[in-house]
Amino acid sequence: MRFDGQTVFVTGAAAGIGRAIAEECAAEGGDVIVTDVDREGGEETVTRVEAAGGDARFARLDVRDANAFEETLAETTGEAGPDVLVNNAGIGHQPASLEDTDLDTRDRVVEINAMGMWNGCRAALPGMKERGTGAIVNVSSLAGLVGLPSQAAYSLSKGAIVTLTKAIAAEAGPHGVRANAVCPGFVDTDLGRAFFETRENPEEARERMEAQYPLKRLGEPEEVAGAVSFLASEDASYVTGHALVVDGGYSAA
Repeated sequence: MRFDGQTVFVTGAAAGIGRAIAEECAAEGGDVIVTDVDREGGEETVTRVEAAGGDARFARLDVRDANAFEETLAETTGEAGPDVLVNNAGIGHQPASLEDTDLDTRDRVVEINAMGMWNGCRAALPGMKERGTGAIVNVSSLAGLVGLPSQAAYSLSKGAIVTLTKAIAAEAGPHGVRANAVCPGFVDTDLGRAFFETRENPEEARERMEAQYPLKRLGEPEEVAGAVSFLASEDASYVTGHALVVDGGYSAA
């Protein structure tokens, strides 16, 4: 098993991609720390993991709070910190042009999506560097590579994640720590479905989106989780500073 005897700390794991990552890492033998601001959803993730025979614990965490991140990491993983950190917590925003995106929305999206990952890496890296081993996987987005119209704040935050990941890889590599990012295209989650609900005809909007993908469908959370599991494991022992696109061929087409 990829994570046998290892502690895997996952943020934003109450639903969607984060939940799938927690389930995947637990299935691979990891002791998973499930974190989120949504206690009910997080505890449901733990229940699902345990029902499948895995190990998981829940801790409430708002990734915007750097001190809380450090404290939660220490309380759940000890001084050494986690073997694997998966920074997944993130939010989207209602479609709007850059000039029509209010500053509060911009700041909230950047604070959670980008600064939340900064806080996680800052909290985990000292223990990983001291141990001489560790893996960080940051969940970015296709929007962080190509940009999306009417999603300027989201694209800004997700692009920052890619460059932050590369900086960490260069900085922490000499200490035996790897850092990579995953960049999903549209995935069939609550967040993805909420995007379509903003359209006049959600079903038609979804069909138009699916038609743009060579595979003619949206991604599934489990498909992103599989990519995260690979990058976090020793199967990717010589991969660092990489942004792995999981987008059904969208960027190629």
